[in-house]
Amino acid sequence: MGTKEQDEAQKFLKTFVEEFKNPLGPEEPLPLAPLSRKVTQQEVTGESLELGLRLLSARHAPSWLSALMCHAAITELLKDDLSPFHCPKDPEQQPDNEAEVVLLQSEPVQRLYINKLREVGVAWQKQLPSPAAPRPSHSRLCSVHAIRNTRRKMEDRHVILTNFNQLFGLQDGVEREYYAVFDGHGGVDAATYAATHLHVILSQQEALKGDTATAFKETFIQTDDMFRTKAKRERMRSGSTGVAVLLASDWLTVAWLGDSQAMLVRKGEPVILMDPHKPEREDEKQRIEELGGCIAFMGCWRVNGTYAVSRAIGDFDQKPYVSNAADCSSVRLSGDEDYILLACDGFFDVVRPEEVPGLVLEALREAGGSGEEAAQSLVNQAKAAGSSDNITVLLVFLREPRELLLSDTGSGKGSKAGN
Repeated sequence: MGTKEQDEAQKFLKTFVEEFKNPLGPEEPLPLAPLSRKVTQQEVTGESLELGLRLLSARHAPSWLSALMCHAAITELLKDDLSPFHCPKDPEQQPDNEAEVVLLQSEPVQRLYINKLREVGVAWQKQLPSPAAPRPSHSRLCSVHAIRNTRRKMEDRHVILTNFNQLFGLQDGVEREYYAVFDGHGGVDAATYAATHLHVILSQQEALKGDTATAFKETFIQTDDMFRTKAKRERMRSGSTGVAVLLASDWLTVAWLGDSQAMLVRKGEPVILMDPHKPEREDEKQRIEELGGCIAFMGCWRVNGTYAVSRAIGDFDQKPYVSNAADCSSVRLSGDEDYILLACDGFFDVVRPEEVPGLVLEALREAGGSGEEAAQSLVNQAKAAGSSDNITVLLVFLREPRELLLSDTGSGKGSKAGN
């Protein structure tokens, strides 16, 4: 760790420890509200990490330090006996024909987690540890923008984890970054659940280090199964499509359910990584009909006249017609790639993939080579093109934005897609 990073860490830890001089008492309010009132043991890690990252991000902690602190704190939390936080048993809340689910009260668990974070801060202020998982060798620029648009509620969620290994203590020498966009429908619960737990479950897959596609497929199924239990217990009816990308060394793997999409741009040209799941896609239509379902056109193509998606997390009233089986594809990066773009259907329904490179270049040109606002420019384009849906765009630059502008000037390409 360089002197600059040590100084950066010490500066943050000093203010953090000053704010949390004393442990939170049993009746003291939490500085941030937890996502849930009750959690299973399996959900503790995801909910705690989400709260910890949110807490540290709001205080402008360096992202690498946040990841390391959250990992250290969850490691200590999981060593503790959490049985004092068990909820009283309620027979009516137990799912039918399923093993009894032990629930924990989320607030005291998260109070304990914040106290663990505080202990980490106090210890590290005295002596910064040498991280077991080294920091990524590069700093990646990400531009993200999300709007409710004309919809009543914002049901999209997105995740950016540039320090995946540090957050989960992975030490195999393969640098990993994780990015995802989840597009909820019928409520935000499924999208929030996936954005909280999917990356945690992925990190726990034995196949992750050798077969990322298999790890992703199993992860989507496990996330859906976990959400099913919660949805039944808390009478939730929502669903969510999702697209997730894992960058592992020079391999990019994308996994998806439904019609949110990821695409790669290489040397100014779009590289299609996936084919979104839509009810009218011929193989999807056939799969649903073979199960005894049907596809009906009601303003748009719908599964059994209900959902306009054929694969999703949640939507349990239409399983297995709405499938939880993710598709995956992988591509090896050669070093001449420009960026990865992830977005929901609110973007891709009105912007064609071949238009994206020109729109990004236009945004970079208008911003003088800065990529910070590129996602916002793309969202504005989609809204102007007629999208009324929630819109989320996440751009992960694999090269410096200014380099892309210089390359474009050198190649003599036009400023707009289609020129």
